[in-house]
Amino acid sequence: MAKILVVDDEADLEILVKQKFRRKIREGEYEFIFAQNGEEALARVKENPDLDIILSDINMPVMDGLTLLTHLPEANPTLKAVVVSAYGDMQNIRTAMNRGAFDFIMKPVDFDDLDVTMQKTISYVRQLQETLRAIKENNILKMYVDENVLNFMTHKEFEGSLMKNELLEATVMFVDVCGFTAITEHVAANTVVTLLNGLFDRIVKEIITQGGHVDKFMGDAIMAVFRGQFHLDRAIDAALSIKAQLSNEPEIDAGNGKKFKPQISVGINSGEMVSGNIGSASLKRLDYTVIGDSVNLAQRLQGIAKAGQIIITEEVYHKTKESFKCRENGEFTLKNKLKPVITYEVIE
Repeated sequence: MAKILVVDDEADLEILVKQKFRRKIREGEYEFIFAQNGEEALARVKENPDLDIILSDINMPVMDGLTLLTHLPEANPTLKAVVVSAYGDMQNIRTAMNRGAFDFIMKPVDFDDLDVTMQKTISYVRQLQETLRAIKENNILKMYVDENVLNFMTHKEFEGSLMKNELLEATVMFVDVCGFTAITEHVAANTVVTLLNGLFDRIVKEIITQGGHVDKFMGDAIMAVFRGQFHLDRAIDAALSIKAQLSNEPEIDAGNGKKFKPQISVGINSGEMVSGNIGSASLKRLDYTVIGDSVNLAQRLQGIAKAGQIIITEEVYHKTKESFKCRENGEFTLKNKLKPVITYEVIE
């Protein structure tokens, strides 16, 4: 249904409009609201934010139609007006159009022509509303979806390659906020969310600084992926920066007498992995992520890391030992690994 505001001080016009458009009113295609001057019209606009178009006369008491046009952008930026007036000289037409009128119709009214103009105006307004809605949704989407995913979705072959994937060399980092679960047992939920978001914000900034992207948030942990040149070095640099930054943080007062010293445990692994959309296309629920044994191993490494530790494998150590100071951390039997894994801790 299109919601239309008619602004005219002629009492007979309301009856005429209802007669001429009675079928469309009855079928729910049009709904009309009436006002007798510009000031009353602005009140109706405020009361009805879902208005689509205005049909307005020019010559009216209190506030004329041309003055009304100047107030509409502030009152409702998507609302469009069609001026319906007997004062159809060029000066009035130009003034109306310059003040934002969508069209101009002369009195006496040809209601067939008016209907066509209304349909055209309504169509334009709906397109404008849809564009603004898409912009708003896109801005919201950017808060939930990584930039790499958005870039992927803008490719023209996106629809056709929805379930395709690619094999790549990359580095995965799992960062867990240590001791946070224990805090949640004693602190209000809204406080927990505020504390965790504050920590995540600092962690994510370091990941982005090193050219990584957040693949997902998992409770009080983050999974990040680093691609391109020196992806392994950049991941380790990010982990060291996060650790250094949090080590300088004072204890956080979580309330109820509970103090919380933010620390992280990190698992990093590098190697071959599959990148793409994982999920169900038919349900339209997909997760653009990386999977593979090297990803699973990184998560297992984080699982054995103690607070303040950055754990890597022996293979990763040999790739980075010239750039970073490490020490052997021991041999561990990890889930789904037949042989024990020799691990190292990155110090600096």
